[in-house]
Amino acid sequence: MSDRELLERIDRAPVYDVAVETPLDEAKLLSSQLGNRVLIKREDLQPVFSFKIRGAYNKLVQLSDAERKSGVVAASAGNHAQGVALAATKLGVQSRIVMPRTTPGIKVDAVRRFGGEAILEGDSYDEAVALAKRIQEDEGRIFVHAYDDLDVIAGQGTVGVEIFRQHPDPIDVLFVPVGGGGLIAGIAAVARHVSPRTRVIGVEPEDAACLAGALAAGKRVDVGPVGLFADGVAVAQIGERPFEIVRDLVDEVVTVSIDEICAAIRDVFDDTRSIAEPAGALSIAGMKRWVSNGDIRGATLVAINSGANMNFDRLRHVAERAAIGEHREALLAVTIPEHPGAFRSLCRALGDHSVTEFNYRIGDPANGRDVGDAHVFVGVGLSGRIAERQSVIAGLEEAGFAVVDMTGNEMAKLHVRFMVGGRASMSDERLFRFEFPERPGALVRFLDRIGGRWNISLFHYRNHGAAFGRVLAGLEVADVDAAEFARFLEELGYPWVEESDNPAAGLFLG
Repeated sequence: MSDRELLERIDRAPVYDVAVETPLDEAKLLSSQLGNRVLIKREDLQPVFSFKIRGAYNKLVQLSDAERKSGVVAASAGNHAQGVALAATKLGVQSRIVMPRTTPGIKVDAVRRFGGEAILEGDSYDEAVALAKRIQEDEGRIFVHAYDDLDVIAGQGTVGVEIFRQHPDPIDVLFVPVGGGGLIAGIAAVARHVSPRTRVIGVEPEDAACLAGALAAGKRVDVGPVGLFADGVAVAQIGERPFEIVRDLVDEVVTVSIDEICAAIRDVFDDTRSIAEPAGALSIAGMKRWVSNGDIRGATLVAINSGANMNFDRLRHVAERAAIGEHREALLAVTIPEHPGAFRSLCRALGDHSVTEFNYRIGDPANGRDVGDAHVFVGVGLSGRIAERQSVIAGLEEAGFAVVDMTGNEMAKLHVRFMVGGRASMSDERLFRFEFPERPGALVRFLDRIGGRWNISLFHYRNHGAAFGRVLAGLEVADVDAAEFARFLEELGYPWVEESDNPAAGLFLG
């Protein structure tokens, strides 16, 4: 399809039958912090708390009378599902929405409230799609794709039309969250036509960077399995039609960490007193990363808050990680002498930096260990400067303390900081971090798969309202069982990372 044809579709999209024109708000705190003028497009204020209503309605309104009578079916982890349900109800169309069983309850309830039939199936989006396709074939329904559809892309493109109408002055950079690519495809097409000087930058999580992978390879690639924290953009492969459009229109792709996303959620809250979902704050996180990577000052930057469908329970995890993401906390493993006054000496070495966390337990002399030194897990408050963490570490080392930086260590942040205390020594212990789809009984089923073949020497489980459970497990695996254990991991079907050599394990758990 030519650019002209897509722009004509965008211009004709009657999205305001159900959607609203959302404001383009200046984020004064972020502007001051970054030294640029920051504007946030508030798609979190849509009736379904996400931009997805635009594309869903534009697709459904194009259907013929016969197609509407057939009904529609869709697969979604949440936001697209709500958009389809509301759009279908508005047009008098019966909708069936297949959602993974891991979908947060707030999104399932919303689909039903908007008049759609929510069907829970599978542990992933792909499994939900498979059932939706079967329903399409068996019942003759119209399948409404979340992003790989030109009418859906055109509906999302109206976000771009609004941005340039609301801000006729030059926009230097536009940051767009990327999942399947429908939103950035529509916006990039508008930007090229209306404001060719505006740079369009896609933003993806580091663990779901499907557009970055496709641009690097020159073709669509599957980057799965993807992380589920930002579930609204947890897509393993960019859509075919979106990629055809964006491959020549997007100037750059920035990837960000979970911690940076959490910090961006807090930034949005501080500026707007609203709570963005992880995918909703993604472009703000990318904007902050992009600014920090260069010497950019005085520019006009626009980021899209794409949604606010956040499970309340997840806020605990966000609050824990936001300080790290905004460089206001460092997590360090520090070796100190195990005698009275050592902690005080450590605090003195930290100077004006506050201690946000201190985890330690005295060693057990009865087990024959050398208890001359102790390993402590320390949280240190920072002011927000990126280089400050290294300065703190250097100061501690100059004071004679051995330090290992745990700030970027995922196992340490998810598990070890909550487990510091007992230590054991087993020559055949191997340590693994697992993720599995979270639903009732999932943890028991996980343990059943391990069975009694290998002794569990350590186990730690954490879940903060997420779509996946997180487990750190120590398993005693003798050398003679290595091949059988490798088969077990392959058949398990859950993402896993071996952490046996992780320094956090050696210092605190070994």
